[in-house]
Amino acid sequence: MTSFPVLNTRSKMNLLAEKLMGSAEDQVDKILNGEAIQVSGFDSSPETVRSVAIRKNVCYIVSAVIFNDKNEVLMMQEAKRDCYKMWYLPAGRMEENETIVEGMRREVKEETGLECDPVTLLLVEESGPSWIRFTFLAEVTGGSIKTTAEADSESLQAQWWDRVSPLPLRAKDILPLIEAGVKYKESPWFPHTLPVELPCSVICQRVMVAYAESNNDLWLMLAAGEREHLPVTVSGTPPSERSHTVKEAVYRLVKECMQLSQVKIKTLGILGLQHHGKNPGNTDGICFNTLLSIEHNSTSDARDGLPPVLNNDKFRWWKVDNDSLKDKILQRLASLSVVPIHALF
Repeated sequence: MTSFPVLNTRSKMNLLAEKLMGSAEDQVDKILNGEAIQVSGFDSSPETVRSVAIRKNVCYIVSAVIFNDKNEVLMMQEAKRDCYKMWYLPAGRMEENETIVEGMRREVKEETGLECDPVTLLLVEESGPSWIRFTFLAEVTGGSIKTTAEADSESLQAQWWDRVSPLPLRAKDILPLIEAGVKYKESPWFPHTLPVELPCSVICQRVMVAYAESNNDLWLMLAAGEREHLPVTVSGTPPSERSHTVKEAVYRLVKECMQLSQVKIKTLGILGLQHHGKNPGNTDGICFNTLLSIEHNSTSDARDGLPPVLNNDKFRWWKVDNDSLKDKILQRLASLSVVPIHALF
């Protein structure tokens, strides 16, 4: 079928929008609420799609930012030779057969002696599927802080740091993580967001591609199929596609349906994510539910308030007419109310 932008009138766009409204609204509302939707297919992918497996072709790092009632942050002292006696946030690699939250809890317990619960996912960093770090804001629920008498191969000890006193750090990359935790505690800018346990075999993104007009008209891009849905794009898998980062998968999707020279693309952040991990090698994948905004590159590219032309019949624009749903999305766009995702190069 011909994509929306080729049609000449808004009325034709609205007819198809009405046809799609039920399934599209339900799916979008779930994603905005941090819920999960089963990944049943891919709308954009590299030539070869491989299942991912922990510690084989993907590496997930978990870390935690935990404060006490004095606003001091929990730190652990390294036992590894290459960073012996240096200090760092409790962090480490996920293992087989555990969820992201289970991995975070385990690392905190092993390295600090304390038990914890996550408050929210705070930040995601990635340099491709071979390295993705999930940092949580968490709170202590039990245990006792590790002393030098309990030193082992995991850590030498743990202590609370006031963030002012000199402390030899293993690396300064944790300082922005701590600051993000301070900022979120003082004024949360996105809802509490935690991974949902739903299986996925690859690293992919379900993308909410939004086009908002100055008059508050809002359009979302949908993919066709048995049921129209938010498009899903797959990240490349090492070692054959090391250059493909998680964020680059979004650009591949946009490139397949729009003229890149005519649009501005902003990957704003994560609305939620799905992971299971209880069937190693089959469910080690992650689906990031990602918010993306599209703008015309110049006023000459704008077409009477309509979104950019789609040149791929697999996709179409859907105008969101439900005022409540539209307001939720516009608020997220305006305030960047999403979990940040940073690409490291």
